[in-house]
Amino acid sequence: MKLSVLDLAPVVEGATPRDALLNARDLARHAERHGYHRFWMAEHHNMVGIASAATSVALGFVAEGTSTIRIGAGGVMLPNHSPMVIAEQFGTLESLYPGRIDLGLGRAPGTDQRTLRALRRGPDSADQFPRDVQEVQAFFADVQPGQAIQAVPGGGLNVPIWILGSSTFGAQLAGILGLPYAFASHFAPDALMQALAAYRQRFQPSEQSQAPYSMACVNVICADTDAEARRLFTSLQQAFTNMMRNARGKMQPPIDDIETYWSGAEKAQAQHMLTYSFVGSPDTVRRELQEFIRVTGIDELMVTGSIYDHQARLRSFELLAGIAGDL
Repeated sequence: MKLSVLDLAPVVEGATPRDALLNARDLARHAERHGYHRFWMAEHHNMVGIASAATSVALGFVAEGTSTIRIGAGGVMLPNHSPMVIAEQFGTLESLYPGRIDLGLGRAPGTDQRTLRALRRGPDSADQFPRDVQEVQAFFADVQPGQAIQAVPGGGLNVPIWILGSSTFGAQLAGILGLPYAFASHFAPDALMQALAAYRQRFQPSEQSQAPYSMACVNVICADTDAEARRLFTSLQQAFTNMMRNARGKMQPPIDDIETYWSGAEKAQAQHMLTYSFVGSPDTVRRELQEFIRVTGIDELMVTGSIYDHQARLRSFELLAGIAGDL
């Protein structure tokens, strides 16, 4: 079972986006040393607690500080961009860091409707997602004689494309196009099993993938004891509660008793969104992840671990790497 990292580049209380991006590169180096397969970052806009809005720029910074781990977008929200510009950006990354770049494409805007307008994209741009994915593929394909428009760099580089999703729509599209599929179960648990089934059922072999290949992203907070891990987890629980209150902000430090922070209704909703969160000591996390992998049948596990203290976050990924052989 390959283990990979999704870093949301969290900006914690008292820190800056620069701090978050320096921490992201440090985490990528740490993950590389401990045998993780990929390191992805995600596009979000107008969120003061996430520093990876300019995703391709952030990935270049991380790639420059690493040497072997795959670097990619998990993902680029394609409705926000021209397919040609994305092909040029990731063609540039592939040219600079050959054989290490992934491009995960998502259909959601990664922000709210007002910010979407600020990005100069219409509310119906997501409807063009299947066509836009194919356009990106075409820009990465070998340049044909007489081709009038090329992505430079990009043409002929065949950067691996992934489809990301939290519903069955992306799963079916990934299957039809014969692309690997990643499900965002770290915040959207409801359709995980249906999406994986739809992907496998609809899969058609392609030049990129001869067989279906699925990955799920989950939250993992691992510490030396269950109690310590549960306390670290309260930062993420506060973040989801604040999201429901429409009070997004920087990541807060952990607290001793989360029950004093949320209402009963907020607790129920936050816990549901965080269904696929594995929190505890290495023994606890090992046991629960083994069951998750068995039930889902995924080919690769991607882990995100939003922890307030950077050293505790590094420790969490180190402990997880220590049990990787048992997964």
